[in-house]
Amino acid sequence: MLVQTIAWITSLFFMILVVAVFAVVAWKSRERKDYAPIKKKWYKARTFYGAALIALMLVLTIYTLRELPYNQPVYGAGNEPTVVDVQAVQFGWNISENEFKVGEPVEFHVTSKDVNHGFGIYDEEMNMIAQTQAMPDYTNKVFITFDEPGTYEILCLEYCGLAHHLMTADITVTE
Repeated sequence: MLVQTIAWITSLFFMILVVAVFAVVAWKSRERKDYAPIKKKWYKARTFYGAALIALMLVLTIYTLRELPYNQPVYGAGNEPTVVDVQAVQFGWNISENEFKVGEPVEFHVTSKDVNHGFGIYDEEMNMIAQTQAMPDYTNKVFITFDEPGTYEILCLEYCGLAHHLMTADITVTE
């Protein structure tokens, strides 16, 4: 209830502020002034605002992208992963290995034989835990360490034809 009251009061304050700004602009518009100095002043303000906005966006972009690549291995140095070759074909998956142990680092090498496919790994509650594109003549890597035992499902995430909905596979993770 308190949050709704604060939101209502804040909204009301900003609505009154907008009305006040419009009223001041309407009142000031009755005065006759030479337009050239006003134009010069606001061109400077606009230039400053634009430059500040570009600088801010550059800083934010560099800050948010500094951790690239996002898809880094989830295992430590010296802990060699199990490499699994995955090839997408209409309408299935050719997987070199589909049984793993909890805590075992796995590195999927995903490619496609025919068209683009989406490679998505889902847990038993259908939460996506990893994904990449399966593309012809290109191999994407997905690094994962399964934390929970169970049956994980691989689904195609990109429409690839009439039997797209049948393009599934299972991964079993044991203790």
